[in-house]
Amino acid sequence: MAESTTQQRPLTGWDKPELDLSHAQWQSGSRGLGDVQIAFVEGFIAMRNSGRPESPSLIFTPAEWGAFVSGAREGDFDLT
Repeated sequence: MAESTTQQRPLTGWDKPELDLSHAQWQSGSRGLGDVQIAFVEGFIAMRNSGRPESPSLIFTPAEWGAFVSGAREGDFDLT
């Protein structure tokens, strides 16, 4: 039986660069009380799990970040 391989393709419309986060200055997203850290890198906002910093980070444009924070304030997201 032949083995098959699946190639991962970039998401359609994905216009964010591969950011080098190795020197990012990570800050607590909740005054040190939660598990989320954020960093501002090259005009983008990166968010990661502070308990697993090796895991992939989420990358937001400023507009996406604004929408995310606005939604969180309105209770659309559970950040705990």
